[in-house]
Amino acid sequence: MFLIGFNFLNGTSLFKSENNLYAVYDQVEGLQSGTKVTVNGLTVGKVSSIDFLPSTNKILVSFTVRNDLEFSKNSIAELYEAGLIGGKSIAIIPVYDVDRILASGDTLQSRIKPGLTDVIGSEISPLQKKIGELLINADTLISSLNTVLDDQAQQGLNKAMTEVSTTITNLNTVSAALSKILSKQESNINQTFDNLAQASVNLNQISDSLSQANLKGMVTQFETAASSLNSILKSMEQGEGSIGKLIHDDALYNNLEASTKEVELLIKDLKEHPKRYVHFSLFGKKDTPYESEDKN
Repeated sequence: MFLIGFNFLNGTSLFKSENNLYAVYDQVEGLQSGTKVTVNGLTVGKVSSIDFLPSTNKILVSFTVRNDLEFSKNSIAELYEAGLIGGKSIAIIPVYDVDRILASGDTLQSRIKPGLTDVIGSEISPLQKKIGELLINADTLISSLNTVLDDQAQQGLNKAMTEVSTTITNLNTVSAALSKILSKQESNINQTFDNLAQASVNLNQISDSLSQANLKGMVTQFETAASSLNSILKSMEQGEGSIGKLIHDDALYNNLEASTKEVELLIKDLKEHPKRYVHFSLFGKKDTPYESEDKN
């Protein structure tokens, strides 16, 4: 009963025959004899022996599986980490090819699945390299800063920081003064905003009045008056009407000029010889004919 139980726990049956299979790996670190062989997580056998493949540096792993498993010899024996500290195991990735059914003594294709340690190592290696480069750059930067920031440069930096602090203090003082001024002039500022609001209301009222006015009728009347004025000016330019003839007809101008001259002579003669034009007598007097001064 002890032997039966021990073999059962190791995946070996005393009453069933098993198939012996082989797989070749480059390295099998963590794999031990007696390690379970599984298919989809189910234990179907165990590792029998681990040794070098003759005349090579590759590792030949011999293991047994139940003979009632029917899958192709093209299946893959994958070496994987069973846990963080549990070593490595073999999992068979079955391929169901009825033309090439697995038989005892067959060698399966091998594959090594990267474990968590390998993945972390592959990720940490580039990161470690970058960290090293970063530390080198940081060291170079610190050295450069130490070179640049000599005693004189440090004094200048301290002076600059002092001036910045003074500037901030002045800004705080100005801010406090502005706050005090705004506090005192709050009523005036509010009144100014009220006046602006009232002005805006007045502008809105003016806009409403203009929108309600008959601007279109006024514009139409203005256009009519302008058209009439243009017609009058055009007639004057063409010499039509009295004003047009006065502008364009020289004869009318000459007649007016001659008439004006005769009127001036008449007024002048009337002033100089009023008796020629006004006669007053109680007994009557014979009219004296007019005599021109040119005949004298």
